[in-house]
Amino acid sequence: MYILAVASQKGGSGKTTLTGHLAVEAERQGMGPVAMIDTDPQGSLTDWWNVREAETPLFVNSSVPYLSEDLAKLKEAGIKLVIIDTPPAITTSIQSVVNQVDLVVIPTRPSPHDLRAAGATVDLAERSEKALIFVINAAAPRARLTTEAAIALSQHGAVAPVVIHNRQDFAASMTDGRTVMEITPSSKANIKSTGEISALWAYIAERLRSVALKPLFKPAAQRVAFGKRRHSSQGFHAPAVAAQPRAVQVSEAVPTHSGHKSQERVN
Repeated sequence: MYILAVASQKGGSGKTTLTGHLAVEAERQGMGPVAMIDTDPQGSLTDWWNVREAETPLFVNSSVPYLSEDLAKLKEAGIKLVIIDTPPAITTSIQSVVNQVDLVVIPTRPSPHDLRAAGATVDLAERSEKALIFVINAAAPRARLTTEAAIALSQHGAVAPVVIHNRQDFAASMTDGRTVMEITPSSKANIKSTGEISALWAYIAERLRSVALKPLFKPAAQRVAFGKRRHSSQGFHAPAVAAQPRAVQVSEAVPTHSGHKSQERVN
């Protein structure tokens, strides 16, 4: 079973949209069964899945303190891929998530603020010695800043050769639980968006298969610091986060007649 985390310190980077699209595309390309886990307290991925009509990908209720146990049960249940959406923050909880994944995907908008914020997420991956991939997200077509962002990010890790451009169909499709690949009829812009997601997932799937043989992260000694980010000899420090009581265990999503989805235990 492969485990993928979509993480970024910067809010508004498109983590949830990318998580949903990658999960659906992975199913479409035969990687399933695929399960998603939402560790963001805002619950945007949960809200998207609750209005989704399709039964796949699966949605799993879990919490960070029990993530390791739940991932083991998902593996036993035959899940092939788990994609974890994380909150826009750098905490010990997110570090514990990264510790358990095979690959960290860092969506980054091509802006100076996003580029500087990416450094903290890189530190998370390096502390856990995990492979990482940058995905340039919500880019303007033919913008020079996109190329400059790719060059800057390449100094810190692998950059996906596929750029996800800023189009309205990404947000529009998420409002009713779909993705750009599931919109009909397709417009010219929608076809482009679908192609980008398809190509991006193909690249990520290839990296997942090879990650055990050849890590994609660069050791800190080889990296140039992001912006004016300072490095301490003590490493990365984050405030401790108190564990929350577990309300729901590992579960598989089942739609009800009302259109909302209830949770049922997966054994």
